[in-house]
Amino acid sequence: MNETLLLFILAIIGFIAGVINTIAGGGSLLTLPMLIFMGLPPAVANGTNRIGIFIQSISSIAGFRSKGIKPGSFGIYLGISALIGSLIGAQIAIDIKGETFNKILAIVMVIVVLFMIFKPKVNLQNVAERTQSLHLWISILAFFFIGVYGGFIQAGVGIFILLALTSINYLNLVTSNAVKVLVVFIYTIGALAIFIYNNQIDYLYGLVLATGNAIGGWIASRWSVKKGDGLVKVFLIIMVIAMAIKLWIDS
Repeated sequence: MNETLLLFILAIIGFIAGVINTIAGGGSLLTLPMLIFMGLPPAVANGTNRIGIFIQSISSIAGFRSKGIKPGSFGIYLGISALIGSLIGAQIAIDIKGETFNKILAIVMVIVVLFMIFKPKVNLQNVAERTQSLHLWISILAFFFIGVYGGFIQAGVGIFILLALTSINYLNLVTSNAVKVLVVFIYTIGALAIFIYNNQIDYLYGLVLATGNAIGGWIASRWSVKKGDGLVKVFLIIMVIAMAIKLWIDS
């Protein structure tokens, strides 16, 4: 396939992933396999994907702030905990064999899709937020392990962040999304540093992907203040299942 066309497709996938990441989480379930299908070794694809996530997070944070949604110090505490975990996870991702990583990714993709379909509903109407004292420390511990997972593979981490914030802290969807993008921004700094140090980045693909991610993240962060995540689920589920099957066969 023509290189220019390939880059254009990557930017489009990045845009779609930016929207999905900001509204619901799970965009890397599309971008990470796409980078592998484009010929990057799994570790390089994993590292390259972080450029898009990093830039998209900045764009999404700006979009939420433009609507007056600010996660505050609570999001920073969780982000620092996730940052520590991400350093461990990213190093594991670099050390693991490529074929093993591909199989793990395929399995994770299916598990995340099943979780999206069957995850429990949380009714947050007339419920007070729990962001202090014991619940703060429980969240800090939970986000350390979320950071390990995010540093390792990233794919689907936003879904787990939203689950933690809604079930532990009783945050509404909009506030949870604002906290989510801040946490991802903070821990991605650590993960990206590990991948850069180990020369596991394709900067051209990463910047093209980041352009799409940023535009999608900006639009979705402003739009998601009034909308939910239902519109993206069917599309994401179909695409992820197809990519997981191909990834498993190719590996």
